[in-house]
Amino acid sequence: MNNPYIRFLVISIVLLIIGFGIGYTVKPSGVQTAQAASTTFDQAFQEASTKENNQQENDQITVSRQNAITRAVAKLSPAVVGINVIAVQQIRYRDPFSQFFDDPFFKPFFGDRIYNQEVKGLGSGFIISPDGYIVTNDHVAGNGTDITVTITGGKQMKAQLVGTDPASDICLLKVDGKDLPYVTMGNSDNVVIGEWAIALGNPFGLFEINDKPTVTVGVISGTGMKLGRLQNRYYRDMIETDAAINGGNSGGPLVNSSGEVIGMNTLIFTAGQSNTYIGYGFAIPINKVKKVVADLKTKGRIAHDITAGFDVQPVDARIAQYFGLSKPQGVIVSDIHPGGPAESAGLKVGDIIMEVNGEKVNADSDILAVMIELSPGDILKFKVYRERKIIDINLKLAATPKGK
Repeated sequence: MNNPYIRFLVISIVLLIIGFGIGYTVKPSGVQTAQAASTTFDQAFQEASTKENNQQENDQITVSRQNAITRAVAKLSPAVVGINVIAVQQIRYRDPFSQFFDDPFFKPFFGDRIYNQEVKGLGSGFIISPDGYIVTNDHVAGNGTDITVTITGGKQMKAQLVGTDPASDICLLKVDGKDLPYVTMGNSDNVVIGEWAIALGNPFGLFEINDKPTVTVGVISGTGMKLGRLQNRYYRDMIETDAAINGGNSGGPLVNSSGEVIGMNTLIFTAGQSNTYIGYGFAIPINKVKKVVADLKTKGRIAHDITAGFDVQPVDARIAQYFGLSKPQGVIVSDIHPGGPAESAGLKVGDIIMEVNGEKVNADSDILAVMIELSPGDILKFKVYRERKIIDINLKLAATPKGK
């Protein structure tokens, strides 16, 4: 081993053996054994199967999330529209110096002045026929001079005013269209308190942003709500809901879970605090809408030219005590028109009307609210307090004499 050549040879052989061992043990990264390749394939196949199963589960979840409400929304949404209106309102301006110039000579110069002012408004509506008839509120479009309708998808169309009825707050519009989506109108007489209620519309003009209606959901909170007269409009038998209704929702549909329109969203209860939703909204029953729309389509207006032939005034505490009533209630007949329906029916001055057609009466507006939905020849059934007894009187309405 002292021989340097032998030592060199031994070291070379040892290094060759070590290099061969390392090369055999450490394989290139791209090389796999058959067993390893098989294991990787099985793992990949299992992962792919898991993803497919997850997709199926997601599809099942999506299907399970679809219910009566989502189906009703999908069915009705295409027929709901946003409405933008330009109307002309008369603005009365009182000259601050008019009090100093009361003489008729100065009236043309310092008296009250009336200006026409354009006012922009917005609301909602829904298509009721494939040829483009649209229902909304009178307070939305009844005074409109330029009416633009936006349908789902963002298309805008000019609408014409077919007819409007301020008393019932119902308005009929028409756009030029063919095969348009339209709603299914239900039967508001069958509405059930507590059932689902879906409000669709254009609150705050959001239709223009989303190109589709906004949806809120609640229940039917009440039916037959008598809200009386508001700004010369009469709201009777209203449907109450806690589905959120805000400014811009007026004229939109209130829908049941079957996808049928049961009312037209019209009012919100604000308690005088704001013009936004704080709890309850009210819709005109669709059966009433159907009746008014039918007349608007054929006549363009509702002729409230009927008369009962008498005048009334409220019953205060003094009148109630005089006639022996325990509390002020009803209205007292103050005048009978000669030859009119009231005289023919036997109504007398001093009669106190307690009910009309089964509804309590506390103001003249309660009688008028019933009358606006009737026609000449229809009957008013009164319960009248006379001589400390309740009697029944039936009054047949007549057409208002021409010139009155």
